[in-house]
Amino acid sequence: METITLTYPLTEDIITDYARPQVLAIGQFDGLHLGHASVIQSAVRLAAQVGLPASVMTFHPHPKEVMKKGDYEGYLTPPEEKEEILREMGVDYLYIVEFNDAFSRVSPQNFVSGMLLPLGTTTAVVGFDFRFGYRGEGHAGMLRELSENTMDVHTVPPFLIEGEKVSSSGIRKALQEGDVSLTNSWLGRPYTLKGTVMHGEKRGRKIGFPTANVEPSEHYVLPAKGVYAVRANHNGTWHQGVMNVGVKPTFHDNVLHPTLEIHLLDYSGDLYGDILLVQLIHFIREERKFNGIDELVSQITKDAMTARELLQPID
Repeated sequence: METITLTYPLTEDIITDYARPQVLAIGQFDGLHLGHASVIQSAVRLAAQVGLPASVMTFHPHPKEVMKKGDYEGYLTPPEEKEEILREMGVDYLYIVEFNDAFSRVSPQNFVSGMLLPLGTTTAVVGFDFRFGYRGEGHAGMLRELSENTMDVHTVPPFLIEGEKVSSSGIRKALQEGDVSLTNSWLGRPYTLKGTVMHGEKRGRKIGFPTANVEPSEHYVLPAKGVYAVRANHNGTWHQGVMNVGVKPTFHDNVLHPTLEIHLLDYSGDLYGDILLVQLIHFIREERKFNGIDELVSQITKDAMTARELLQPID
């Protein structure tokens, strides 16, 4: 898969290098959940049937981040993770369109005539609720009309699980409520955070539970404060662990920014400066304040045992 960054209007060299007949799935696709996957898989299948490349167009930064509106609280899948997943799905070209204030004002007509058609898009594949152009005035039904019938359009219906529409907003809400089961079910894979192990307060090692203080590499949607059973990948090897997301109320008052602290089970070694990929597997309990170190250690011991029971052995 080749990744191409685009800005509006397209430059002549981009058009020269990348304009080709292609099947193009269009959307924000933050989360790349099962609903998004159904759109992209439809594009990949259609492309294979007609012998054309399968492409995806997405936008960065997230429009809600740029416009400072709505319920935006971070990314479910930052660009790097999105690229990896799309590559595995068989996508040939990924277009990442720079979303800024000027682009937010582009009309639906100009988006089609100034971006989709110059790229040679023969078929656009979108979700049932796709909106585009200034103030979201464009909808799926307008794509063919605005292309003067030169572009075919396939609209993919909503993806339902137990009668509910899978959505990025629903996943965000589930994460913020600590509902790991629904989050992972709708994503079709464990929710993953990536970050660098930083020096922390080093309190964990003093009480027999050394922890890795992980600084997220992107502006992720963070899960609810609490304790989670997790799997963490370090240098290609998966480890079982227990993670606390929170403000450590036993030791601090009035801390607002939560931290991620992970205790890897059956692991010893120096992780400082290294990258961890952390998968949320189960929610164990809410974060709470303890009366002292002994009570805290007792609970952490129980949390570690619970994590072992919840996590399946890693092959």
